[in-house]
Amino acid sequence: MSSDDKFLEQFETASLPLEEWHHKQHIKVAYLYLRRFPFDAAMARMRAGVKAFNAAKQIPEAIDRGYHETMTQAWMHLVYFTLCEYGPAADAETFYEESPQLQQKKILRFFYTKERFTSPEAKAGFVQPDIIPFPKSKKTFTP
Repeated sequence: MSSDDKFLEQFETASLPLEEWHHKQHIKVAYLYLRRFPFDAAMARMRAGVKAFNAAKQIPEAIDRGYHETMTQAWMHLVYFTLCEYGPAADAETFYEESPQLQQKKILRFFYTKERFTSPEAKAGFVQPDIIPFPKSKKTFTP
């Protein structure tokens, strides 16, 4: 079993320790799903996976905690764009290390005003960026 397979299994079974569940791990899971599935299927798995992980770790839902639909979809779009433009890497860790733009958690501030991003509507459902749209690649990636 590869390190990517083991990591994804730990996420999907919620055996990954909560203290190891940070931005980097979210990006790696997004990358692994996008490598394996078309965008919509990867998005569905990411959404369900994060919600299940949060529930297993008893993370409370609040406006500033828990699952955030717009954040999840925004990062999926950016990971997909990076994958289309630069291609896959040897593994998820390498992809993350070779993608410094994805390491900056606050990059979503280029796309969303604080008011829109922190709204209850953005947490509950996807809202489009209100500053600039997400980049679109002329290339595609097929898993």
